[in-house]
Amino acid sequence: MGDVMTPEQRHKCMSRIRSKNTKPEILVRKFLFSRGFRYRKNVRRLPGTPDIVLRKYRTVIFVNGCFWHGHEGCRYSRLPKSNHEFWEKKIERNKTRDLRDRMALRRMGWHVIQVWECQLRPKEREMTLKSIEQALYEIYLLDRSPRKSYEYPSESATSIAAEPETEYK
Repeated sequence: MGDVMTPEQRHKCMSRIRSKNTKPEILVRKFLFSRGFRYRKNVRRLPGTPDIVLRKYRTVIFVNGCFWHGHEGCRYSRLPKSNHEFWEKKIERNKTRDLRDRMALRRMGWHVIQVWECQLRPKEREMTLKSIEQALYEIYLLDRSPRKSYEYPSESATSIAAEPETEYK
């Protein structure tokens, strides 16, 4: 089955999709601000232009849309049936770019938290936001511990406290 919209309608619809100040991003920012966390938005000097930058915690937060960033196993990340090859390549490029940017941030000493759009749906929202808050407190304590050096764990590590890059489910 082809697209149910005309090319003009599809163009209008797609042109209205924002990359900044999305509803999930605003939700996370309001939560952080209400808890006393102060941040900067969309800092261009950092790789990937993170959505939220908490300098005090040396942490960046990416609030990713499941479709645009290819969230594995998520029902919201299904590829369109029309122009399938284009979308497959585009999403794969986005995933590659995201990984490159996260690794560059980690090499610079930043902690990276990645939040998916589906995790901010009403059923999971409270748990996800509290997990972010807890992770920020753990990062704060970890960075101020008396240890002389900190080694970043491998990509496959899963512990929130020991891992600078954290994905919440």
